[in-house]
Amino acid sequence: MQVLACLARFIDRINQQFGMSICWLALFMVVVQFLVVVLRYVFGYGSIFMQESIIYMHGLLFMLGAGYTLLHGGHVRVDIFYRGASPRKKAMVDIFGFFTLLLPVCVGMLYYVWPYVASSWQIFEKSKETSGIPAVFILKSAMVVMLVLLILQGISMAIHSLRVLTGDEEATQDEEHEGI
Repeated sequence: MQVLACLARFIDRINQQFGMSICWLALFMVVVQFLVVVLRYVFGYGSIFMQESIIYMHGLLFMLGAGYTLLHGGHVRVDIFYRGASPRKKAMVDIFGFFTLLLPVCVGMLYYVWPYVASSWQIFEKSKETSGIPAVFILKSAMVVMLVLLILQGISMAIHSLRVLTGDEEATQDEEHEGI
């Protein structure tokens, strides 16, 4: 059981690092958007590359931050039953949610997304705009990374929940491992 606890903590650290690293994209998005507006309306200069970079940063922020959000219980859930539940019931709901909702949906999405991403890599898909970002394939790859991070975080949640059910771990008060 200690091995599982170490695995869960390792997965938590991965998603924590991803989240803390990727959060800087929010600031960069604001700065680039500000520059796009100033360049367009003050200097009369437009940049498709800069405009597309905002879309890329926005997509990467949400996709690569999904595991971090799940780690900290930020995903939407029906709190009618969950909020007032005991730690054991919350653990059972989290395990049930992982195996019946999160895992099947993520695996199904991986099944359908993989060929889409692979074909993009085969041709090194570029922007349709002449001066756009020539790396659409990288943005599409973020879908696969997001799904893997969500599956890993779901595994971590299931491990933490199992440990709560067996009495090896106390439920966290800050909802760190709640969130399906």
